[in-house]
Amino acid sequence: MDIQKRKVRVIAFYLPQFHPIPENDKWWGKGFTEWTNVGKARPLFKGHYQPRVPADLGYYDLRMPEVREAQAEMAREAGIEGFCYWHYWFGNGKQLLERPFNEVLASGKPDFPFCLGWANESWSNKSWEQGTRQVKLSVLMKQEYSYQDYIDHFNYLLPAFKDKRYIRVEGKPLFVVFKPLSLFDPAEYIRIWNELAVKNGLDGIYFVGIQQNIDLSVDAAKFLNNDGMTSPAIYYNRIFDLGFNAVNSRGYWRAEFLSRNKLEVLYHWLLNKFLNHQTLVRIKQETVNKYLYVSEDCWENVYPTLFPQWDRSARSGKLAHIYTNSTPMLFRKQFNDALSLIANKENEHKILFLQSWNEWAEGNYVEPDLKFGHGYLDVLRECILGK
Repeated sequence: MDIQKRKVRVIAFYLPQFHPIPENDKWWGKGFTEWTNVGKARPLFKGHYQPRVPADLGYYDLRMPEVREAQAEMAREAGIEGFCYWHYWFGNGKQLLERPFNEVLASGKPDFPFCLGWANESWSNKSWEQGTRQVKLSVLMKQEYSYQDYIDHFNYLLPAFKDKRYIRVEGKPLFVVFKPLSLFDPAEYIRIWNELAVKNGLDGIYFVGIQQNIDLSVDAAKFLNNDGMTSPAIYYNRIFDLGFNAVNSRGYWRAEFLSRNKLEVLYHWLLNKFLNHQTLVRIKQETVNKYLYVSEDCWENVYPTLFPQWDRSARSGKLAHIYTNSTPMLFRKQFNDALSLIANKENEHKILFLQSWNEWAEGNYVEPDLKFGHGYLDVLRECILGK
């Protein structure tokens, strides 16, 4: 569908972790994929929806082109404009989980729009030391930066940027950065990439930085002291001040705080701050939805996030944050709230990011499962296509 005819442009984040790689074999055991944690999850309380079992596609392997084609067809039928594939570039040419997207790019299939999101953070392993409450943190793969690496990174991605399927905004390839504030000399990074883009026949790069609308280290204390919270505008403008074209806003941290009473927030905050200890947090999805968006999400170049469900217990066990009673019906209400935020924006900027297409171990997906079937996809189709 032509961009000018769309009432909303939904771009879905896509996790490529569903295939084995040598590094994961070494760190977690032979054959490890995202499904390893998904399959072993167990209920932690009465009514807890675990384990989550995929329906139509089963426990798929993303090395299979048939799976990728089926995913694209489902997304297309639901009205999703394209996938934002997570891209893991650690510096000096080191990548992980690159195979699925590389095969999509090289084969030309599926013929479905895409863009890339750079997950620019180190990979680490957290484990509890025997007999203590201290976290033992070991870095598995370090994220590194340099000016030369910025050039090498761009040159590596140039064939993707030039692909006819690549999603564009204002004529420029859209590129998402997970942690924009962690970049080394971000203004120079953006300058280098834009200069290289123009030299290679592009109009530039359309940079989107992901940003929460709260600072936990600041706003938690303010919240507990009845001082209110810092305006989201401050956090969004930090990204714009770096030179980014747009912000993908995330509101669930703020929503979590406002969804819980102060005694509970204080208890968990003190445990984490002074004992480095976390406990299970349960919040109703319906309550989270009430606080998920802020007025600043109406800004022209701020793109809100659709957040259908969340349950990270497959990865974190009893340390997880879990949104309970999530349903397609609640997702429909959330989607309509998000649509109202973008109603007055230019058509090209009526963008909502969907978190996510297939983050199964975070209980954060819209692919069919045994409980809801195509329920979440049906809501997407209704809200995007009106049918």
